[in-house]
Amino acid sequence: RILMKNIAYVGALAALLDIDLAIVRKLLEETFARKPQLVESNLQAIMLGYDYAAENFTCPLPVRAEEIGDNSGNILINGNDATGLGCLFAGATVGAWYPITPSTGVMDSFTRYCEKFRVDPKTGDKRFCIIQAEDELAAAGMVIGANWVGARAFTPTSGPGVSLMSEFIGFAYYAEIPSVFIDVQRVGPSTGMPTRTQQCDVMACAYASHGDTKHPILFPANPHECFEMSVKAFDLAERLQTPVFMLSDLDIGMNDWMIPEMTWNDTYRPDRGKVLGPGELEKMDRFVRYLDVDGDGIAYRTVPGEDPKGAYFTRGSGHNRYGAYTEDSTEYQEVMDRLLVKWETAKTMVPDAVMSRADQATGLGIVAYGSSDGAVIEARDRLEEEGIHADYLRIRAFPFSREVVEFLRSHDTIFVVEQNRDAQMKSLLMMEANDIADRLVSILHYNGMPIPSECVVAGIRAHQGTEAAA
Repeated sequence: RILMKNIAYVGALAALLDIDLAIVRKLLEETFARKPQLVESNLQAIMLGYDYAAENFTCPLPVRAEEIGDNSGNILINGNDATGLGCLFAGATVGAWYPITPSTGVMDSFTRYCEKFRVDPKTGDKRFCIIQAEDELAAAGMVIGANWVGARAFTPTSGPGVSLMSEFIGFAYYAEIPSVFIDVQRVGPSTGMPTRTQQCDVMACAYASHGDTKHPILFPANPHECFEMSVKAFDLAERLQTPVFMLSDLDIGMNDWMIPEMTWNDTYRPDRGKVLGPGELEKMDRFVRYLDVDGDGIAYRTVPGEDPKGAYFTRGSGHNRYGAYTEDSTEYQEVMDRLLVKWETAKTMVPDAVMSRADQATGLGIVAYGSSDGAVIEARDRLEEEGIHADYLRIRAFPFSREVVEFLRSHDTIFVVEQNRDAQMKSLLMMEANDIADRLVSILHYNGMPIPSECVVAGIRAHQGTEAAA
């Protein structure tokens, strides 16, 4: 049976890793619960693979699969499903996207959840809008437009999509329109390797578009954080009135992870930011769109249809603080300087970094982010056995909070672990804290496969050996 030949690899793995065939059979029965007649034929295919491996290879391998006991309180889920669920819980009602590997699963998941929870049980009316656009540029425009009129909207994409969206991203930044971009990173440049993972869109997202722009980025390290940070992305976007990125990657997005069961606080209410309602507008002689009255760089906004005094236009071309078109250099610079104040405010709102201290005082530090976390945790354990101790800081957001800069300045050598060729996170750190540039040492992994702990161990071991020899 040609269609069953792929299942034979499961049998080969069972022989190589000493997996209990009773567990395999149970999984088959669960998978084909609605088609029990397929269980025996698939099991036969598995046994063909199992017997072939047992007869032709040394089985089992030194690396073996063993039961780890009680897994209660944990679930299996991939990052794309967790992200789609997070967008639903965040209150998103509009999604626009153009299919692209490896992010399409985010919208597939969001669609499934909306069809389950956002359909009126009495009328059958759908309380959501999902649009497959003709390209990524159009998807970005739809998302920005939906956010402008008051909906929570987002688009999932990958590196090539971010490239196409960059002009609209700059528009949303300058016109100050909330918008959420979920980037499930894959290998580049160009179309690269769509089925391989990397952390190569950091710089592209941090400064997306032409001119002077800076965008908040969230870096989840697992599906659990994909769920939490997708909610946080919408709150940040509306509070700051700016595009916000969440950078997952193929490893997190498409692979199944075991994580603690996700929880939800039913008292949560979306942070809509500085939105003036009809009652507040009624007390005002006029509304000024781009005027900061609180000193945090964030202006007030209105939602179209609320009150005739609201300013429902938005302007992506040169404008002054009153929203009027201008080519006056002083007025333009005033707006751009206020956006920098907003950036400083963002530093107080993004998620804190996660820090882990070594067992003893050390001048060595490790910085990583996203899916590199697991490799670093394992590498630290291995290095400690060799007498090499290092503190660890996992960055979870850009702009960097104060504790990130303090960590850099409190260590003599900081190893920056990332999955790209050109040390993009290291470059960001150098730009934000340029006085510590000579302390940063890159450990890079960019072949498209998830980073192994050996890469981190070898990089730190080699550097320490070089220093000792010197």
